[in-house]
Amino acid sequence: MKLALLIVLCQLSVAQARMRRIPTKAETAKKVVQKYAYEAFPQWAVSHPDTACPAKIAELDEFMVAAETKDPWGHVYVMYCGATLPKGAKVVAVMSIGPDGKAGTADDIKSWE
Repeated sequence: MKLALLIVLCQLSVAQARMRRIPTKAETAKKVVQKYAYEAFPQWAVSHPDTACPAKIAELDEFMVAAETKDPWGHVYVMYCGATLPKGAKVVAVMSIGPDGKAGTADDIKSWE
């Protein structure tokens, strides 16, 4: 009986460990670009009603729970606003240039896609 209970508890522990999987770098970057664009920027905009766009992404850091200025590959996040806004983005867009470190490639992680 005790052995059966121990086996069940071990199986539950293994199942819980599988459920707590560590997010990939791409998932982490996606979460951060979305937080900048959809959480930090709207808060910034309320605090700056007379300004359409922040001059730099660092202005949004105070509205992030933990300001993450670099993506998981060590590259700075890129912000687009106003005239630089990419097609399909609205008001502000934030991007990680991904593992290859080059903008405009398939591994870019964008807030607007």
